[in-house]
Amino acid sequence: MKQKTDLINKIINRGVLETIEKESLIKKLNSGRKLRIKFGIDPTKPDIHLGHTVPLLKLREFQELGHKAVLIIGDFTAQIGDPSGQAAERKPLTEKEVKFNMKHYLEQAGKVIDVKRAEVRYNSEWHNKSLKNFLEVTKAVSVSQIMKREDFQKRIDSGGDVTILESLYAILQGYDSVMVKADVELGGYDQKLNLLMGRRIQRYFKMPEQDIMTMPLIEGTDGIRKMSKSFGNYIALNDSPQDMFGKIMSVPDSLINKYFIHFTEAEPVEGNPYESKIILGETLVRMYHGEKAALKAKENFVKTFSKKEIPDDIETEEISKDVLMNGTTIMLVTIGVAKSNSEARRLINQGAVKVDGRAVSDPNEKRKDGEVVKVGKHKFFKIKEQNN
Repeated sequence: MKQKTDLINKIINRGVLETIEKESLIKKLNSGRKLRIKFGIDPTKPDIHLGHTVPLLKLREFQELGHKAVLIIGDFTAQIGDPSGQAAERKPLTEKEVKFNMKHYLEQAGKVIDVKRAEVRYNSEWHNKSLKNFLEVTKAVSVSQIMKREDFQKRIDSGGDVTILESLYAILQGYDSVMVKADVELGGYDQKLNLLMGRRIQRYFKMPEQDIMTMPLIEGTDGIRKMSKSFGNYIALNDSPQDMFGKIMSVPDSLINKYFIHFTEAEPVEGNPYESKIILGETLVRMYHGEKAALKAKENFVKTFSKKEIPDDIETEEISKDVLMNGTTIMLVTIGVAKSNSEARRLINQGAVKVDGRAVSDPNEKRKDGEVVKVGKHKFFKIKEQNN
């Protein structure tokens, strides 16, 4: 009994910014009824990152208490793009792009929740069906209610536009709650208006209204903006153990306690920031890659950055002679270290690319077999020329 009470307290209090309606949720949790807990995620990019794990970890807590986790993959809504907090219209994605992005979503989500015990739904299942159903849903909301959104008002006041498509996003997400009969919905604080829309549309269809729980938006590795795929300041669950550990070690000291509370189930540790980040890095790598990988990542980091050595398990990149002769820029793009020539040149100009310990200054400098390349603080690889 005490264990159940402790878990309920954890669900209600740890890492939660706001609960609507809190008393209603506590009553539901103590009722003994199996609740349906909804969390939706749009596959706008292929990676699930630590920011997404904040509600996913909360979803897992509900699972541990015996409730049904309902994970909605927004394959339909991803094609529109969530306008929440956006200063400009999002670029719509094609169905093909969304399918590519969500290829490994369940595998990544399964690192946090028990996917086998969850109910996984794709919202194209109902949104693709008929215009008639959708038109019925739109009766639940007035145009004035939609346009009162602060993010829309800011955009209009600054001379920007809000498309009809964007204005429909919250209605579509709200209807998801009707279709899965959600008792509770989880999301980041920037999702509050969308989550409230779920309550409004359930009310229209004469269903019990879901309670909602919002979690704070956690800053990314830059320490300034929220962790986001759009800003490139995220730590992906599929990052290698070495990269994940290195990124954790690079975050500002002010984020250490936040990362412990919201990204792990561990409590913040006392000690100097370096030691705390070492423990945080170990904890997170262990969660997503296992004990052995966590110890190895820590060992490599200490060896490389404290003792200025090259890690033992340095990767080898097989690269064709033609690419090596075309220079450093082309090489970095070819192996995927940089996404474009301009990004590769920027890394070189910033002194972030070193070969055998020497900073590269010429983007067109040719490379050769056996050289050890370091990009940024975390990426090491040894060049091996491909045999034709």
